[in-house]
Amino acid sequence: EALVAATRSGLLPGEIVLLVVNQPGCGAAGRAQRLGVNWQLLDHRLHGSREQLDRALIAAFRIAAVDLVVMAGWMRIVTPLLIAAFPERLINIHPSLLPSFRGLDAVGQALQAGVRLSGCTAHLVSEEVDAGRILVQAAVPVLASDDHASLSARIQRQEHRILPLAVRLAADHLGLGSAAQG
Repeated sequence: EALVAATRSGLLPGEIVLLVVNQPGCGAAGRAQRLGVNWQLLDHRLHGSREQLDRALIAAFRIAAVDLVVMAGWMRIVTPLLIAAFPERLINIHPSLLPSFRGLDAVGQALQAGVRLSGCTAHLVSEEVDAGRILVQAAVPVLASDDHASLSARIQRQEHRILPLAVRLAADHLGLGSAAQG
């Protein structure tokens, strides 16, 4: 929704041309319908391998003429096939200040480690999980009263704030200008 709002307000050039979800009944699909964004279900359980799923993603993105792919809430590790099909064009948002707390449950990792500062990172996707070039980060203090839900909520607010900026930076770097799509 943050990206749709940014494109519609003119803050971010381009348009959101397709949302792909991998969970039937996903709330994001309902939001896409409400916002008038085309969406498609590619249930990962119906594909025999990650490579098969990524081939289906590549086909869907090419049909939709996607320039940039934003992986927000896409809790799947992608294969070199997808990365090679969209080099420097896959953006991920991760709930930690990378390179700290890569992978699953970064918020839980931060709480377990007892850090005083957490946050989020928008980065380009590489073959190594959560290790691609960092585009934008936002810091979020970890409060003594924080639990997983409260820290996650504050980090998510920052994710919504930095993601449009990260998309803009990636599009500008690629020379997409006003043609940035995702």
